[in-house]
Amino acid sequence: MSLREHALFLFRSAVGTVQPALMLQRAVKLQGDGCPQLLVKGRAFPVKRDLYLVGFGKAVLGMAAAAEEILGDHLVRGIINVPLGIQESLQRAGMREMLLKPHSKIQVIEGAKNNLPDPAALKGAVAIQELAEGLTADDLLLVLISGGGSALLPAPIPPILLEEKEKLTKMLASQGADIRELNIVRKTLSLLKGGGLARLAHPAQVVSLILSDVIGDPLDIIASGPTAASSHSVQDCLQILTKYNLLHNLPKSVETVLSSSPTKPTASEDYSHVCNIIIGSNTLALDEAKRQAEGLGYATLILSTAICGEVGHVAMLYCQLIQLVCLGFASLGEGPLSDAVRGNLLQLAAELAIPGLNLAEFLQTLRELGPERPVCILAGGETTVQLQGSGKGGRNQELALRVGLGLHRAQATEVSPPGRCEIVFLSAGTDGQDGPTEAAGAFCSPQMVAEALREGLDVEAFLRNNDSYTFFSQFQGGHHLLVTGLTGTNVMDIQAILIRAMKRS
Repeated sequence: MSLREHALFLFRSAVGTVQPALMLQRAVKLQGDGCPQLLVKGRAFPVKRDLYLVGFGKAVLGMAAAAEEILGDHLVRGIINVPLGIQESLQRAGMREMLLKPHSKIQVIEGAKNNLPDPAALKGAVAIQELAEGLTADDLLLVLISGGGSALLPAPIPPILLEEKEKLTKMLASQGADIRELNIVRKTLSLLKGGGLARLAHPAQVVSLILSDVIGDPLDIIASGPTAASSHSVQDCLQILTKYNLLHNLPKSVETVLSSSPTKPTASEDYSHVCNIIIGSNTLALDEAKRQAEGLGYATLILSTAICGEVGHVAMLYCQLIQLVCLGFASLGEGPLSDAVRGNLLQLAAELAIPGLNLAEFLQTLRELGPERPVCILAGGETTVQLQGSGKGGRNQELALRVGLGLHRAQATEVSPPGRCEIVFLSAGTDGQDGPTEAAGAFCSPQMVAEALREGLDVEAFLRNNDSYTFFSQFQGGHHLLVTGLTGTNVMDIQAILIRAMKRS
């Protein structure tokens, strides 16, 4: 198998282990008939009267299908909001186990085209709101939440219109706001986010099963925390709007809501009827990819499950890491050149401030690997792109293209030896989506940019226009794009760096 085939296999293995049905079956059981109990990771919740289900997110269709199998006749009714086209996509891919059975008690509403809130998602949110408002103290509400849930649960606080909230979210994203900042603003302007759904469902018992797509798995940020007490206040929202110079460019309705919002975060004692449980995350996916990479003979390290920051800086970090590994393969792992690369890496890591990353310790482990075996470095998280152009792309495709350009420049200097190594870099979204494109992400190699230049494609011009998808589509017939279709799950992005010494002829 080629390095590219290995990278694809590792990505598919990682995505496979966080498939919704698998995670639900690991976490949930229903016990007893006389006085049944819902067991979730060892915790028991009595089913006193009726059991209802609601859900929203990219992985929720498969979660709901597995939940209905487990709950059987105890489930009275359910409503889920899922991405537009996901049922057809999964049917086409032959993933029938992720689809609801005929005559299901769960109503499916599709919406949020291109992961943006729309009228269809709003219709589903209103239906979920109405179900929650009608519950009693003897009812149990099972809530299924995954990434993408924020766009699929839009219910702006009146008088804010959906289009106004969507426009504000787009403006923030285009300025480089990260997922955390976007969600703080969204939930401040929402009826159901920031614990709103849990408050509406009171006094019913609420049990949320959550598939995390956010660094650090913060309950109040995943899908904007509809069943978690918010740790943020209107002041946090105002700070973010100030940071991106949007405070004086707000619709009147948003100003009205912000001026009448409580200034302190919601008190956590309001949530004694709620239990939030994480059942899957990026860590789980990377652990499986590591297991598989070691089985293929790679010396494998996980860099971080919390990669974040501007995509250009993250690309520089990866390029320097690749150069350091290649220096090791060329028996140049010690000396002034490798010391300079290590210094650059430590400086970049300090600038990026990736949570929990101890790069000095990681580099020491890397140093001890030795040049005998091929190396695999895995990472996960979510980068941000500051839009400067009007092109088409996504953060994973842009990251791959920037890494390709960085490696090309390093090779051109003839100071660093990526030319003595075979290298493949892959970055892709576990949900199968990367920006408003059909690709999940892309592959790159050091040779890619040189070949593109020979084909008359100016990589730097594509990057200036944030047009990575167009580049990859035009280059070698889209061979470097990774297209998986919607995967039915979502635990952020995954990057894989595969390096082996070039065979000498």
